[in-house]
Amino acid sequence: MRLWVGAVSAALLLSGCASVTRGTTENISIATTPSGALANVAGTDAPFSCVTPCAVEVSRSADIVVSLSKAGYEPQVIPLTREISGGGGAGFAGNLLLGGVVGMGVDAATGAAMDHKPNPVVVTLQPVPAAPAVAAPAVRHRKPKVPVS
Repeated sequence: MRLWVGAVSAALLLSGCASVTRGTTENISIATTPSGALANVAGTDAPFSCVTPCAVEVSRSADIVVSLSKAGYEPQVIPLTREISGGGGAGFAGNLLLGGVVGMGVDAATGAAMDHKPNPVVVTLQPVPAAPAVAAPAVRHRKPKVPVS
């Protein structure tokens, strides 16, 4: 009986709201092929830029958009979506046991049960197509007209 009570107690203590067990921020890794692209991350408290490969810490509740650019390559814009992760869902469900409605409200407000997808952000940049060569206009040579008398 003691073993059973101990196991239940441990489960209750280890489960909890997602904001406590997972935190309200996460790291987003950004990589490109070729590397060395400028990554502008929008949706953070302050705009953030880094050169790939890099990582940025963002709020789990933020709407994140990553814009990538590199000379000679097409720019790319990658919007990240937020999804409830397995660990976040378990932490959120732990509110039923320990945190109650207050814990659920905190998790919903902070986005603690969410993860951004895709993470890591991995992009293969496409070269800018070469401009077609402009051909010089054809020059037609005519024989001078000779007056006929």
